[in-house]
Amino acid sequence: MIVVGELINASRKKIGQAIMDKDAEYIRSVARSQYEAGADYIDVNAGIFVEEEADYIKWLVEVVQQEVDAPCSIDSPSPAAIEAALTMHRGTPMINSISLEKERYETLMPIVAGTDFKVVALCMSDEGMPETVDDRLEIADKLVNGLLRNNVDIDNIYVDPLVQPISTNKDFGTGFLNSVEQIIKRFEGVHTMCGLSNISFGLPNRQFLNQLFAVMAISKGLDGLIINPLDRRMMANMIAAEALAGRDQYCANYLQGFRQGLFDI
Repeated sequence: MIVVGELINASRKKIGQAIMDKDAEYIRSVARSQYEAGADYIDVNAGIFVEEEADYIKWLVEVVQQEVDAPCSIDSPSPAAIEAALTMHRGTPMINSISLEKERYETLMPIVAGTDFKVVALCMSDEGMPETVDDRLEIADKLVNGLLRNNVDIDNIYVDPLVQPISTNKDFGTGFLNSVEQIIKRFEGVHTMCGLSNISFGLPNRQFLNQLFAVMAISKGLDGLIINPLDRRMMANMIAAEALAGRDQYCANYLQGFRQGLFDI
């Protein structure tokens, strides 16, 4: 399971203020806490600062990688900001994300073509958000094959079928889960990834729903999560779900988590 720590996002009030204040110590502490909790990638997002985003995201990448030996997930709606961040990044980043939206697709594809970057392929197009499994599969097909034609290895492609809130449509949860299963079957070797917190939008006790949805998604084959790794129950559930799904050889990760006290919650 690939875990992307989601906390360094300018839409969070404390992070946004820290970015404006260039409070490197606070950003370092958030990066360190996520890394020590098990994050494989540290997401960096300065998207609320439209004019200054490129400069801010470069600064975030530099500060984070000074503190932890981990790659960043460069998360931006702006291809220009992503390109700027890449000038500061050491190692192999994750690009979050390319979509089938024409302008974004045509601008980002030359940046990722022929690289070893991990690329999140978000199932969204100029027609908007997909609502059915077939909608997601159609977009995924075009994204995956487009990336392959541009010499992005299939092992570096992480399809995000797009989580939408069940409070607006009762079928959005099962639609996402079934899409994960179908994408893995159709594109052998591809990965699946999501930021799942939107599933519970507008509902009480969101953390509980998010934790349970993660387990359900892992049982369908999901192998990447953009989450808060400081949520110990989420991390414990994730490790247990992988063991139960037959994706933890000899339950090694489960046993390690037990020895570390992860399940004492």
